[in-house]
Amino acid sequence: MRDARAIAEETARASYGRLLAWLCARTGDVAAAEDALSDAFRAALEHWPTTGVPASPEAWIITAARRKLIDQGRKAKTRVEAVPALVLAAEEAEAKAEMKSPFPDERLKLMFICAHPAIEENVRTPLMLQTVLGLDAARIASAFLTSPKAMGARLVRAKRKIKSAAVPFVEPPLEQLPDRMSAVLDAIYAAFGTGWNEVDGSGQTGDLTHEAIFLAQLVTTLAPEQAEAWGLLSLMLHAEARRAARHLDGAYIPLSSQDTGLWDQRMIAAAEEALATAWRLKTMGRFQLEAAIQSAHAASRLHGRDVKNDIILLYENLVRIAPSMGAEIGYAAALASAGRFADGLDVLDHIEKDRIQTYQPFWAVRAHIFKGLERRNDADAAYDRAIGLSDNDAARAFLKTQKTAPV
Repeated sequence: MRDARAIAEETARASYGRLLAWLCARTGDVAAAEDALSDAFRAALEHWPTTGVPASPEAWIITAARRKLIDQGRKAKTRVEAVPALVLAAEEAEAKAEMKSPFPDERLKLMFICAHPAIEENVRTPLMLQTVLGLDAARIASAFLTSPKAMGARLVRAKRKIKSAAVPFVEPPLEQLPDRMSAVLDAIYAAFGTGWNEVDGSGQTGDLTHEAIFLAQLVTTLAPEQAEAWGLLSLMLHAEARRAARHLDGAYIPLSSQDTGLWDQRMIAAAEEALATAWRLKTMGRFQLEAAIQSAHAASRLHGRDVKNDIILLYENLVRIAPSMGAEIGYAAALASAGRFADGLDVLDHIEKDRIQTYQPFWAVRAHIFKGLERRNDADAAYDRAIGLSDNDAARAFLKTQKTAPV
């Protein structure tokens, strides 16, 4: 028999977002639903090893969580009808479980709910990352370059707002999806980036990258006319296709030196098909441009094409339509790759100083540019800064090698 703890953890990974969406729809209270679900999974870890894994782990979890919510209702002495209302809602939900919905997955449905106009715009994406994908405040804060304390406070306020404003936990009409799409795509990409950055050097990624790709595929099913959804899917597939080549014996291997024989050619083909679909929809966007950059890199390695100027042009458009620190740093790196080190340094010098103090990619690119300009002391200082800001051994080792390597 499989390990009970492993099955509980697997159920949590596979079903957390969907179960949370189910509970939120019946309570309208994200925080209470989260607490109840956490207690249910904790109970599973305690009971399943001795009582055995139930035939339907998800049903056991949702029943335990529902009982917890009912107990909370009794203890809080809310309206007399609160407890029976919860029970009736649960029974009603079970009766309607087979009803058709345009949403192919409850997690995706909850993400669009989290993008409701009543919720502050700057917290919609972080809220999705926590409620649907189960990221904690510290990991979300890292993705958004802010402190865990500030992010935690922001999420708490958002959940209170959902409850006080009685945000309806019902699927939004299809005509409202375009207005909520940007926040949903941002959350999916942030989840992918978090999983990608947590690669441990063994060639393995966390479940987040696979979950993000799956959710992006669901979005293209739900809204096939959304070009940016196809662009995001293409971008992530291109990156994931190179996963096996990204590390060798624990060492980080840059794209320019990767063994293309280890690339997943079928995934690259799927990425190209998704990008072609996006272009046919004739609506330019950030994710399509980023995917096109990755496509150009792949073409360079696989077919020997000189794409340096193409990549620079793509970055120029990206900075123009979707300016961000990441886009500007990528633009600087593209200029440096074409031998335009001074131009690349000029791009970096125009980024606000308070934004880059602890941003490792900035210092890594800056070090590379200084090295190309033969400003050895400046390069060494920037390399040291980048090394100190790196959060894994493989990245630190790579930068140390780059620091001492000849130009």
